[in-house]
Amino acid sequence: MRLLYAVYALALVLLVIIVPLMTHGGGSSAVKGWTALVDPGPLSAQHASVKADCESCHTPHKGVDPVKCIACHIGADFGTKASTRFHANAKQCTTCHLEHDGGASLTRMDHLALLDPKLWRGPGVTADASPIGTSSKTSNALSCASCHAARDPHQGLFGKDCKSCHTLIEWKIAKFRHPSVNSRQCAECHKAPPSHFMMHFKMVSQRVAKEHAPVNQCVACHTTDSWNNIRKVGWYDHH
Repeated sequence: MRLLYAVYALALVLLVIIVPLMTHGGGSSAVKGWTALVDPGPLSAQHASVKADCESCHTPHKGVDPVKCIACHIGADFGTKASTRFHANAKQCTTCHLEHDGGASLTRMDHLALLDPKLWRGPGVTADASPIGTSSKTSNALSCASCHAARDPHQGLFGKDCKSCHTLIEWKIAKFRHPSVNSRQCAECHKAPPSHFMMHFKMVSQRVAKEHAPVNQCVACHTTDSWNNIRKVGWYDHH
């Protein structure tokens, strides 16, 4: 029995001390098969190719190093695209991008991270921001328009105080009620699709609706419950 305990103790020493020392000096491939014992879960499909090379993302005693993330993604077009431009101000990639869950949460925007100066250095936070507080205080500390202005579907008509209608959890507004079905000011909020500025509008759209109204008079053809519900025609799928 004592011999068995001694074998277990020796195995524990090898696992806890020697293996980390060997991998620290020679990399994750220094001890064959050991990564299977500490693997917390599958990588996403995007990172599956580096499964056997832990050092491609991790730094010993430090964890995932954003410098290594940038080394691989430096060619990505983050800086010029409006939808990804905010990445230039991030300090820590793992604040939003998590791994070893099969890719289920590869993109998880955590707005609370914007309140931590260790993780974020750009716009999106007001002067009175504080990382501690209730969700309402958190919302008040964030300047939504500083990041979302390029994708404003309201064309600036509703101002820049997004949080007066939207929450951090869901853009959809549960209590939103569309203006009257008889409202004739659709173009103030809605922009016609590209097809309405082509010959397609006269050859197809106007003929289907049996109307010759200009593009900015949306209410002449459309109803407010669905764009495909055409007045005096009913449901019509253009494609």
